[in-house]
Amino acid sequence: MSSSILPPSSIPVFTTLASYREWRRAAYDEKKTVGFVATMGALHEGHLTLVRRSLAANDYTVLSIFVNPAQFAPHEDLATYPRTLPHDLELLSSLSVSVDTPHPDAPRTPSAVFLPSVSEMYPSGIEQDVSAQKGAFVEVKGYGHQMEGRTRPTFFRGVATVVTKLFNAIEPTHTYFGQKDIQQALLLRRLTRDLLLSHPLPENLHIVPTARDPTTSLALSSRNAYLTPREREFAAPALYAALQSGKRAWEAGMSKEACITHARGVIEETAQRLGTGEEAVKIELDYVEINDPETFDVLPDAVTRGQWGADGGKEERAAIFSGAIWVGRTRLIDNVILGDARSLGIVG
Repeated sequence: MSSSILPPSSIPVFTTLASYREWRRAAYDEKKTVGFVATMGALHEGHLTLVRRSLAANDYTVLSIFVNPAQFAPHEDLATYPRTLPHDLELLSSLSVSVDTPHPDAPRTPSAVFLPSVSEMYPSGIEQDVSAQKGAFVEVKGYGHQMEGRTRPTFFRGVATVVTKLFNAIEPTHTYFGQKDIQQALLLRRLTRDLLLSHPLPENLHIVPTARDPTTSLALSSRNAYLTPREREFAAPALYAALQSGKRAWEAGMSKEACITHARGVIEETAQRLGTGEEAVKIELDYVEINDPETFDVLPDAVTRGQWGADGGKEERAAIFSGAIWVGRTRLIDNVILGDARSLGIVG
């Protein structure tokens, strides 16, 4: 988007790498810390929670808005993905966090928005069809085919590529990702370690608990905008309810297979209940599974909490209980952590 047609904003908006880097050099010279939140726009309270965390911990906070073509397969919703830039900038302009320090300054507010074009981010061009792509891409081998990667096999290649570019551009001291996309966050932490990145260091990639609707506990997501009111209120919350049912089974000592059965049962019951009548809603299960957060491998069917958590340490070994469902034409994802979420660096 040309800077001449940008919506009005009290926050500096940089549309080119050169203009942003000029701002970033000044922050270096001032020895300021820079927090970073990567987004595709269509901001909601989940994004704002990440921004607030950054504001509380860093001198400056930068947010990127870029709908990344490389993480959408040709049949996915790139063209229709919500784009709400004027509203996004209004939300960001309204944010402020007061910081309790020995010498408090004025409340911190977002410092900059990086709003690059597709050509700025992909100088060699970009095609959604991986076989037609040219140029440099990043893949975290062995960690992108499980969980979400089973359904979206090229997704994490696109994510790893764009986030590497954003880290190189923004040079953040700290960066913040939501637990809702737990596989993405853990994969990116591994990426920072394997590529020896200094901005951010692996320990400075922070995972923040999922923000949820206060009434239904539905995980906040930009794609929730696709849901009808009935789908949002009655159908979409079934995924989190299913994961919670499975988590209770895990905590009661049941096998992984039994936990999956409990979760599937909740979704199947909801699908049956809502699937008939004039206002029928279609719910289709994509997957529910329990995975090792280190390898993303599926846990054995017979394993129990006592067997999995028996590592001799004080903290209970964590596992990821995740799932995805289709509600009408909208695909939703969610997860809960079994065991100690703090061992994965998830801190509320």
